Amino acid sequence: MAQARPSMQDLIRQRTRAGFVGRAAERALFRANFDTPPHDERHRFRFHVHGNAGVGKTFLLREWEQIAREQGALTAYVDDSCGSVPVVMREISRQFAAQGRRLKELDRMLAAHDERRHEAELAALAALDAQAEDAGPSAGGRVAARAGVVALGMVPVVGPLAGLLDSDQLAGGVDRFRESVFARFRDHEDVRLVFAPEQVLTPVLLRELSQAATSAPWIVLFLDTYERTAPYLDHWLHETMTTDRHGAMPATAVVVTAGQRPWDTALWGGLRDFMTDVPLSPFTEAEARGLLAGKGVTAEPVVEEVLRLTGGLPVLVSTLAESRPADPDDVGDPSATAVERFLKWERDPARRAAALSCALPRWLDADVFRAVSDCPEEQLEPLYEWLRSMPFVGEQGGGRLRFHDVVRAPMLRAERSRSPRGWAERQRRLARTFGGWREETEAGGAEPLADETWRSLRLAEVYHLLCAGERDALPQALRDFVHACEAGAGVAAQWARVLVDAGQDADVAAVAGWGTDLTAALDAEGVTTALGLLLRRAVLDAPTQARARVVRGTSCADRPRTRRRSPSTTGPSRWIRSWPSPTVNGPESAGSWATTRRRSPTWTGPSRWSRATPGTSPCAANTTGSPGTTPRPSGT
Repeated sequence: MAQARPSMQDLIRQRTRAGFVGRAAERALFRANFDTPPHDERHRFRFHVHGNAGVGKTFLLREWEQIAREQGALTAYVDDSCGSVPVVMREISRQFAAQGRRLKELDRMLAAHDERRHEAELAALAALDAQAEDAGPSAGGRVAARAGVVALGMVPVVGPLAGLLDSDQLAGGVDRFRESVFARFRDHEDVRLVFAPEQVLTPVLLRELSQAATSAPWIVLFLDTYERTAPYLDHWLHETMTTDRHGAMPATAVVVTAGQRPWDTALWGGLRDFMTDVPLSPFTEAEARGLLAGKGVTAEPVVEEVLRLTGGLPVLVSTLAESRPADPDDVGDPSATAVERFLKWERDPARRAAALSCALPRWLDADVFRAVSDCPEEQLEPLYEWLRSMPFVGEQGGGRLRFHDVVRAPMLRAERSRSPRGWAERQRRLARTFGGWREETEAGGAEPLADETWRSLRLAEVYHLLCAGERDALPQALRDFVHACEAGAGVAAQWARVLVDAGQDADVAAVAGWGTDLTAALDAEGVTTALGLLLRRAVLDAPTQARARVVRGTSCADRPRTRRRSPSTTGPSRWIRSWPSPTVNGPESAGSWATTRRRSPTWTGPSRWSRATPGTSPCAANTTGSPGTTPRPSGT
């Protein structure tokens, strides 16, 4: 007998799978489960894959499906195109039939369900329309008549209908709809098929699966886009897998769910020993390079540009690889594509705007949300609660939120390219907001750098000034770094990190380069090396130079005699090689430091936190405030 030729779909699946790279650990994990019998405590009955949009969940599920079929499993893959439990069952039955296993009893019951539902809709609409016409031929009356059908999910609530239904209309419509259905169907089973189809169909599904398990070694169900389907599938799935209310689930069945959110711990938390959580992160650099190499993209400058623009997000790496760019300038920015994927299911313009605006700050709380959002006051609270529920927003501690980096980076690039002037203005507005809050914390007279709240606000202010491209932002940030070094390497590292983040987020290589090199110097030998680097390469104003030498001298005296050189600092940073050192001799920006004064015991010049006298350069300020004299610190 001649072997059947593969279909177009088969060939597409084969080619797609041939190009699948990475996720070796996840593939091995899933494959090993088939080598573990169900009675073994290591066997898992459910896998839950989760991660941000574009991270490759669907590709992994399709790969797992092929692995399951290699083990002889009957498989079915469903996603959010199935809008209810009965539709999910119908899709499972259809795909099993394509693999040679028909679920005849389930098909018969699904056909009965469709028929009863259709009869109920027609009867209810006819009766309710007649009732509305008796009350008057108004559009409102007809809308109210259909409210019961809508409320029970018989027809979708879309368009202008959605805004016309109130709770009274829904309640009254439901009651009339129920009366109409009960009057038409005398058989209790028919009524249940209309109002509670899951209770009737689920036992049938489980009987069919048990019969299928007698001839197939495994049955694997894949439920994708679970962030969309969980509202109607999660409780049903939990009840089906963990209780015998509807009958027995075969032990050789495995359920795989995939969505943007982790599983519901309140519902599934007690079953961790029977489930495996599979969080997906962006590709590692090696995995991304492997995907690019598979598409023939190997030129190092092109590969580096793709890695920079995609953050390793598989869908973006794959998108850029398909164009096979030969030059870095040919690599298009996929930010708009990424943002669309992250907000794919959200059509409310206010929510989309809030998500994009809230990507600007490095961290977020209710106060920052209020400052950055342009929505009306009455929408602030519900919008903030919606944002907190998004899978790409995580808790940072202390009640703060933070966008996941793989989501935030393309959002920032999209906003910056969409409106460069608007980007700068919003960054300046945020800097003013954080600066104002910072000044409020100075009223207590405490040492600013010792106050974690003050540091956090100042760091946010510096970040947004750098992102806005303010002329004095980088010189002031480096002056801040000198003072931060006196508080210790940990505090100094926070300032270096701000330079790295702002440089990358605003695409300013000079700023990112300073942050990268200062971070490397701190990691190598602490503040002494970092300050030495700063003194050699930056044109600092005289007071800052003097302060840096004092702090560096103190650090050298406290350092142990043994020296250690980090192998990671044997050469200059790749950023610095092509960028000149910034000049740090401009005037300080207004309100750049706290007015609280504290003199260091080894410092004879002006207070560390004092502002320069208006109209004079900080380079010319001395202990008396007169210009033209360079202060001389003691001990130098």
